[in-house]
Amino acid sequence: MRYMLLHNPLSLKKIQKRNPVMAAQRILMISLHGYVAAEPELGKPDTGGQVVFVLELAKRFSRLGCRVDLLTRQFEDQPEYDVVNDNLRVWRIPFGGDDFIRKEDMHDHIGDFVTNLLAAIRSESRQHDIVYSHYWDAGWAGQKIAEELEIPHVHTPHSLGWWKQNNMGEGMDEEQMEANYRFEERIRKEFLVYQMCDHVVATTEPQAELLKAEYDLLPRMMTVVPPGMDEMNFSPIRQGDQQALREKYGFQPHDVLALGRMAHNKGYDLLLEALPTLFQLVPDARLIAAVGGDGSAQDDEGVAGLKKHAEDLGILDKIKWVNYVADDDLANFYRAAAVFAMPSRYEPFGMVAIEAMACGTPSVITIHGGLFELIEYGRHALYADPNRPIEYGTMMALPMLYDELAHQLSVEGARFARRNFGWTGIAKQTLAIFNNTIQRRIGEVA
Repeated sequence: MRYMLLHNPLSLKKIQKRNPVMAAQRILMISLHGYVAAEPELGKPDTGGQVVFVLELAKRFSRLGCRVDLLTRQFEDQPEYDVVNDNLRVWRIPFGGDDFIRKEDMHDHIGDFVTNLLAAIRSESRQHDIVYSHYWDAGWAGQKIAEELEIPHVHTPHSLGWWKQNNMGEGMDEEQMEANYRFEERIRKEFLVYQMCDHVVATTEPQAELLKAEYDLLPRMMTVVPPGMDEMNFSPIRQGDQQALREKYGFQPHDVLALGRMAHNKGYDLLLEALPTLFQLVPDARLIAAVGGDGSAQDDEGVAGLKKHAEDLGILDKIKWVNYVADDDLANFYRAAAVFAMPSRYEPFGMVAIEAMACGTPSVITIHGGLFELIEYGRHALYADPNRPIEYGTMMALPMLYDELAHQLSVEGARFARRNFGWTGIAKQTLAIFNNTIQRRIGEVA
């Protein structure tokens, strides 16, 4: 497939044949911001898709026989360790005080993290073969740690500062945007991380193109591997069982589900503006808005703003607001919906859409991100520009108006998600990159 090991001339089988014993047996993974845990509190600030990505990948590494230390920040009343299994532990290193620190401000304290972690590693005499960092804050720390330990460093950006700076400035002047997001420092440090690390694992082709165009990254120094999803948990059900789920969770036959954390880039306001078109085409349709819900003042303010926007549009009575969806209920929420909508202004990948598709729910995604480049329109999913409300509203209506299309999207979307984005396959591809990186480093030293 065109997005798997895109820039790497060695296939997985060739790498494994060359290295019959996996070289990356001891992995030091780093993901600093948010509430990283064996059982993460999803929906808390800075705790969403990246935390799921990192934890699931670490679990699959451990299943494949690797020993994994997943490093993060210790704050509030969190314990030093969460032991997930014999091969995997979440290891928290204290720095920056006891309070939550948003990811935009994390780099003020990264030097302390590096110092404290290196002291802890040497105190415990822990040995690692490779550093694998996530997001630029951990990338900056990971590069310093890898240099100190003299081992390779592989990095996954998740999102790019340049992309955010150029795609989320609506309603903000440059001074306000810089104060909130500190893009100047972020982009400068991202550039150094991408240039200095041994390899970059991008999650989408558009992200890889931006890494080349805006960060001057050599194509041979990066590989595209998509995120994964739990293929055992997210799976379709018979249409005959769907009604029982709808009754249990309060869904109606023509409900659209939007689900995710409260953030401007998620485009929930754009989704609201598309709803009048949907309601014109499907009068009994509703929106189930499972957004925000972590109880923070910021989330409450964001949801209140959405409700006010819906009231101004005259559609407030057509929306059911859900504050929180438990992990155990998440797959059933996807299954109960007639359509899943992901209207993001930008979305590096869009794991929630893959989960919804894997559950057999017809999905309408954004054109502003990586996932729409991978799907076949009208077969796996539909896509539209959420900045064009009539277009986006029409796309949400189509699966409700045409049963054959809905069935096609349900079956083919689930097949596509399961075959291409299961976590075990993603972990094997990533381990192949680690082993190739380690072999290249050995060759350079020799």
